[in-house]
Amino acid sequence: MLRRVLTFGALGAGGVSTALSLHTNDYDLNSLGIVRLSRSACAVVDVALTYKRELYYREWDKTAPEYKAEKSRVHKIAAEKLLQLICINKGVYIKVGQHIGALEYLLPKEFVQTMKVLHSDAPQNPIEDLYKVIRQDLKREPTELFESFEPEPLGTASLAQVHKARLKTGEVVAVKVQHPYVKGNSRVDMKTMEMAVRILGRIFPDFKIQWLVEESKKNLPVELDFLNEGKNAEKVAGQFKKFSWLRVPKIYWELSTPRVLVMEYLEGGHVTDLDYIKRNKIDAFEVANKIGRLYSEMIFSTGFVHSDPHPGNIFVRQTPNNKLEIVLLDHGLYANLTDKFRYEYSKLWLSIMKIDRKGMRKHSEQLGITGDLYGLFACMVTGRPWETLMQGITKVKYSKEEKNTLQSNTSQVLPHISDVLEQVDRQMLLILKTNDLIRSIESTLRTQNRKAAFWAMSKCCVQSTYAEQRTQESTKSKRWRLELSERWELFKLNIYYLIEGLMNFNLLGALKQVL
Repeated sequence: MLRRVLTFGALGAGGVSTALSLHTNDYDLNSLGIVRLSRSACAVVDVALTYKRELYYREWDKTAPEYKAEKSRVHKIAAEKLLQLICINKGVYIKVGQHIGALEYLLPKEFVQTMKVLHSDAPQNPIEDLYKVIRQDLKREPTELFESFEPEPLGTASLAQVHKARLKTGEVVAVKVQHPYVKGNSRVDMKTMEMAVRILGRIFPDFKIQWLVEESKKNLPVELDFLNEGKNAEKVAGQFKKFSWLRVPKIYWELSTPRVLVMEYLEGGHVTDLDYIKRNKIDAFEVANKIGRLYSEMIFSTGFVHSDPHPGNIFVRQTPNNKLEIVLLDHGLYANLTDKFRYEYSKLWLSIMKIDRKGMRKHSEQLGITGDLYGLFACMVTGRPWETLMQGITKVKYSKEEKNTLQSNTSQVLPHISDVLEQVDRQMLLILKTNDLIRSIESTLRTQNRKAAFWAMSKCCVQSTYAEQRTQESTKSKRWRLELSERWELFKLNIYYLIEGLMNFNLLGALKQVL
């Protein structure tokens, strides 16, 4: 069972099985690049041969139930093989697995469900190994710094784990400690991943994921610097002071280093822990609305976007006066979006909402997507199939059939998805990841059809677009007309959302959000 604990990092429950124990502190064969590369290559070939042996070398009626059942079985086998590789190689591999666990709209459910365990049960280190890091970085014994230090972690992430502790002053804190030697293993993993990608490219010419290597190379050094993480936390807390319901743990700078981060300890519940949400009488739709508002403001207004919002990094809690609070954790990775990117992305969303195919093509091109791939790109951005986009995503409710359609067509469009990811503006990669994870949270909360997050995002799109257009106008009269147009568009959006609330028998809740 997940602990109802808030801490700072991609964290869920403690109590991880011994089979997943992390031993990167030992200079054993697991730290050698050739071993990690060989293990990865063998796993890739093993999965490929499993599919060929069980599915492709046999003649099937692909419309028969037997084929679907067999395909599901093979997906499960392949997912378990991949999970085994991730748990052995750890580090970067765990981050990839966590992302797979959020791609419900795109990947087969067998892969998604298998990888979701990594959101809460990532491998962990024994406490003595973490003490070594604290001694090396802070030059003091843990007993000199902490009155108490719980040996069982509050949660574990791909790069670190967090423990509850009490300072000598009596303050209760969360201590995030980097896994020993994870930096060395990460460098090895980058080389391993590059070679594995080359092998995959020869086996599957349509499987282009060089972009993943490039982005990982760029992002990992940033994520491994906990002082940078602390600065990001303070920056986003300052940017969103207007949201009284947002909590970002305070940083204890005098006790923090690039590998150790000491933060305020907060209690609460996992954003996807439905039992906790029901038990504390928290409104799931209000949770979805607030998360939607927060991330929409980040993407379309500030341009400083928290880029790892998987379920282990967002918690909820009810204050003594029955107010909902959202706690945002793990600030190691942020996207910094340019004004031009935010404008084009806003215009793309507005063209999708208006079913404007010319607009979709035009603004997709501005984001790097050429030719007819704009349709697939729009589907990836929204997480909806093309048929739904052409009917109007504001009119068609999300359904299980729609999700199945996306997942069943993945194998057919995978080469084109690779093309999109190769072409697209690099800023878009973290946004796509963020969109996937937010949709995953909404799916678990069962709030997709209330469109709370969609409404919040639409408002931010309109505001961002008109703000950019006003900066390009030289006369007051034109800026004034643009402001009137913006207000009219926002008014229509509010009316639409109120009607949605009425249709879903929750007009009062919708009115509360609009006001």
